[in-house]
Amino acid sequence: MLYKAYEIQRSFLNAGSAMAALAAEFLNNPSVPLAGTPVSQAMASALDVFAHAAAPRGKPAFGIRSVQVDGATRHVIESTVVTRPFGDLKKFTHDGLVPDAPRLLIVAPMSGHYATLLRGTVERMLERHVVYVTDWADARMVPLAHGRFDLDDYIDYLIDWLDHIGPGAHVMAVCQPSVPALAATGIMARNAHPCRPKTLTMMGGPIDTRESPTAVNDHAVTKPHVWFKHNVITEVPANYPGAGRKVYPGFVQLASFMSMNLGSHMMSHYGMFKHLVQGAGESADATKAFYDEYRSVCDITAEFYLQTVDAVFQSHLLPRGEFVHRGQVVDLGAITDTAILCIEGERDDISGLGQTRAALDLTPGLPDALKKYHFAPEVGHYGIFNGTRWRSSIAPVVDGWIASHD
Repeated sequence: MLYKAYEIQRSFLNAGSAMAALAAEFLNNPSVPLAGTPVSQAMASALDVFAHAAAPRGKPAFGIRSVQVDGATRHVIESTVVTRPFGDLKKFTHDGLVPDAPRLLIVAPMSGHYATLLRGTVERMLERHVVYVTDWADARMVPLAHGRFDLDDYIDYLIDWLDHIGPGAHVMAVCQPSVPALAATGIMARNAHPCRPKTLTMMGGPIDTRESPTAVNDHAVTKPHVWFKHNVITEVPANYPGAGRKVYPGFVQLASFMSMNLGSHMMSHYGMFKHLVQGAGESADATKAFYDEYRSVCDITAEFYLQTVDAVFQSHLLPRGEFVHRGQVVDLGAITDTAILCIEGERDDISGLGQTRAALDLTPGLPDALKKYHFAPEVGHYGIFNGTRWRSSIAPVVDGWIASHD
């Protein structure tokens, strides 16, 4: 019922968005009497804000056409090199890269947003690296015939993709995938896999959520596992290819994230309204671009979501040494030659300080020379991997770490 109710609401909002956009366009038409007056401009701006907020959104494109490298514009080539039911492996390169440029796999979160949320991360790292990205599928678009997809499958996908990329690759996990990326590294190390990563960078990841728990962590532990199963899991309706699949809907995840900082989101939209009234279109467009990405959400398979809640947030299996993959306990002590970099932001309200750094203590077989911690002052969760601070002070640390162990 939850998904069906949402679909009904969405259809009404889509119609309302279209009508509001038409009305705003009408009020901004110079041929309309009183157009351009303070009252009509305010009304048009308010309608524009509503139209944008209620507009339907699909999967965004990465849209990276070029990058600037040492003052020169380089043409970017995007391709899909591996296609799987629950995710594709994308590759980005450009015509200015040296033949032996480091290969970097960026592992995007499967947490309700598309991999395009990391567009700025990809764009920056692409300057000096051949970049691969995990482009996870929207579960509602995957037919039931393709079976289940859980945390074990996620790890298998990472190992298979690293095998495809070949020996000597580097891995960067952003937020949620830090746990499966670290587990995959441990599994590959135990098996002496030739394609185990040279370096593993984890950014704002919930390795041990017992450290500095946040509101997200508290929400996961204050309710029993069965609560999540009965209250946030629903069935994909018949109008999607994945009809009948049990999922954690992206719109529920988005509502949860929006509610955490509702005041900030309201002020952002009020700021957008003021910019439109003042004619500051570029400033309003920047806010629109952010929310176009932020509101583009996808569904997660129920089994992946529930297993993650249990293993990562409630039972803390990885830091306790009890994380099991395909019937075998993952031994992080087997990691001896993958250099690990942990990055945390001072103002991260999703993964608290110490949660990512815990990985350095959980890898006793790794020499201290292959471990590094970077603390980013005054940086929030999204600022770790996107924005000015990411480009100016965090990305260079990652660049240096990869270059020193390539």
